[in-house]
Amino acid sequence: MIERALNPASAPLRNGVFVAVVGPSGAGKDTIIDFARAELNEQPGYHFVRRVVTRPSSIDAEDHETLSEEQFLVAKRAGEFSHFWEAHGLHYGLPKSVDDEIERGAVAIANVSRGVLPALRTAYANFIVVHITASHEVLAKRLASRGREDAAEIQRRLTRAAPNPCDPADAIMIDNSGAVSDAGNEFVAVLKKSAAFAAISEQI
Repeated sequence: MIERALNPASAPLRNGVFVAVVGPSGAGKDTIIDFARAELNEQPGYHFVRRVVTRPSSIDAEDHETLSEEQFLVAKRAGEFSHFWEAHGLHYGLPKSVDDEIERGAVAIANVSRGVLPALRTAYANFIVVHITASHEVLAKRLASRGREDAAEIQRRLTRAAPNPCDPADAIMIDNSGAVSDAGNEFVAVLKKSAAFAAISEQI
């Protein structure tokens, strides 16, 4: 499946591979990304993107850079982001360094909103989407346990987690309803295959 998703078509940046991780709240996207980071143990060729978010890092498991909304907008106007979007009342950005890593032939991995996928697909010739999901029951339990949303917001997030016509048909699906290692190892395998593809792409 990954051979079909990784397309060497012409685009501004093609040496590396951009791996866009999407999925509903509570699916454990950051957990799976962290598992892969630890498993690959800083091996060369992998770049785990540190997002910029207008949310204090102290209330989130994700390791991200925090900016105020005003600071974010200033950085946005200064062209400091390769891509940016809004979701759940927050601003998110990917630093320009992502493009540098892709040009060097790295596999760049980032947790993104599905709304930014068309822009990413245009920007990177070698682009895949990994959709991490979990059962409805698991999502509800995880959302409740993290204590960030009230009951109404949890229900809204669960509603958005349902299959959507906007979900990319070519996404690689990973179910994280069970042990983290199961989904984590599946994700690591995708990243290793992406790195192999990037190495070949650079030689073309």
